[in-house]
This record gives sequence, C-alpha cells and structure tokens, in this order.
Amino acid sequence: MRNTALRSTAAALAAAVCLTLSALTPAAGAESADPGTAGGRTVVGSGHVDIGPRFAEDGWTVQIRDDTAEPPVWRDTDDVVLQVRDTAKIQAPGGEEFGFLGAQGDEVWVVPQAQQEGVVWPGWNSQDPQVTATVDREVTWELTGVTGPGDFVLFLNGAFGTPEVVFDGSGKLPQETGIEVNSHVHGNWAFTEPGTYLLDVRMKATTKDGKAHDSRRTLHFSVGPQDPEKAFTAAGSDASGPDPTRSASGVRAEASSGGGDSSSAPLWWGTGAAVVAAGAGLFVLQRRRRGDDQDPAATTQASAPGSAKGENDGPA
Repeated sequence: MRNTALRSTAAALAAAVCLTLSALTPAAGAESADPGTAGGRTVVGSGHVDIGPRFAEDGWTVQIRDDTAEPPVWRDTDDVVLQVRDTAKIQAPGGEEFGFLGAQGDEVWVVPQAQQEGVVWPGWNSQDPQVTATVDREVTWELTGVTGPGDFVLFLNGAFGTPEVVFDGSGKLPQETGIEVNSHVHGNWAFTEPGTYLLDVRMKATTKDGKAHDSRRTLHFSVGPQDPEKAFTAAGSDASGPDPTRSASGVRAEASSGGGDSSSAPLWWGTGAAVVAAGAGLFVLQRRRRGDDQDPAATTQASAPGSAKGENDGPA
C-alpha cells in the first residue's frame, strides 16, 4: 500500500514538472514545412510569436512567425502590431540590478521571458529550414533605432534571475547580439511609458557559399490602453539607414497616452530560479560588444547594455 502511494506521488510530481516545462518552453520550434507569407494586417495581443530571418519569396528578410494563427504563418513586420496590454504592467523593483527599469515603484510594461496568460509572448528564432541548412554558424541581430515615448530594454534572466541586458534603447545605437543557427530564445521586453514604439532592427548572416545576406525592418509595438491600430501608421525612422533627427540616445519622443490599472505581481521576476528548479536548464550567456569605439573595460561589466547573447531554449 505504501509503495503504491509512493508511486502515485512520484507520478504526480513528474506530471507537475512536465507541465511546468511545457509552460516555459514554446510549442513552436523547428519548422518541418514553409508556411509561406500571409497578407493583411493583424494585431497580436496574446500568444506566441517569433521574430527571425528567413528566405521568403523575395529572398532573405526579417519577418514575424505568428503562432496564434492556425496554421502558423510568417508575416511582414509592417503588417503586425504587437500589443502590450496593461496585463503586462508592473512596478519596477528598483535597486542597482534593475535600475534600467526606473526607480522603485515606477510603472513599467514588461512582456516576460516566460509565457503569461493574456500577454503577447514574442521571442526570436533562427529556425527557418533554409536558414538552418545554409547559414554559417550564426545570425547577427542589431537594434539600429528606437522611436517611442519612453525607454525600451530587452533583457534576459540569467542564473538565479540576474538580469542580462541584450538591447538598451537609451544607449548608443546600433547595438548587436548573435543568434546561433537553429536556436529559439525568449526574453523580457520592457517599456517605461505607454504609447507606440517602433524598433528598427537589422539581421544579417553569411551563408556557407560565402554570400552575405542583410535585411532591415521595423517592429511595431503598441503599449498600454491606446488603440493598437495607431501603431500601423506611426511615423518613425527609416529602417534602411540612420535617422538624422534622432538623439544620441537613439530615442525620439512622442506623446504618451492613457493610464490603466496595475496588473498582478510580475511573472518574470523569479523566472530564472524557476527554470533552474524545474530542470529546464539555463545556458551560459556569451556577451560581447563590437565596434571601433568599443571601450575595452566595458566588456568586463556584467550589465553592459547591448552586449548579451541570447539564452538558447533550443527547438521545441
């Protein structure tokens, strides 16, 4: 009888771990077939999407894989607004580690690294079949411009929840990170004010035949209670090159809009420790800075903006 009870308990624990891991790992992964590029504009306010390079009808390009559609499809970035609702609003924890989010108690919208119900869940992947078959080692991802009413930061939860900044829109641009071929990553997307944000991105790579491929696109985010449709037509910098009107920080101001009720406690806060406890495993973050004006001392700072390499959760 006792052995039966122990077996039942063990089975229940195993099931709980499986459920935890499935919640932390996206259903989407390496693709077995090319779903093609869908037309028409869409607002995605919840569910899983990925930003990534692919070889589409017109060659190498940055697109958004929309897993909220059935079946999943790839969409042009200008046809997608990622809506960050007030369900993602939290209060900044403050302190030295999270100072990039503002002072303690400041409102901030954080799309968490782990999936949260009612919040869009954007990641990035390099799992397009032709990319995995032809690209040599990795894809370089750059943040080249940010337009919005506040600051934007993309960061990862390292070991025990220590933040690792990938991109910081208040810093000098462009900033870059590497995406290993056939990888799939999620991070925390933070916005300090409500309104429309346009993130100019660039992804480039060299294929095994020595050919260079380069694509510049703009990601559209609508943060807070505003009408997300506004983000489709918002004016921003030209994604094909630098914006001469942009400040040194890379951020150009616009009017913010609305408020809204604060959401529940942030899920991302303890994600790093939760992943370790669940046995999902955290990979070592390889950090780097590139550019002729690089400060050699900056490479030793754990919180240097724009220098983190993604945490690879692998193909699902």
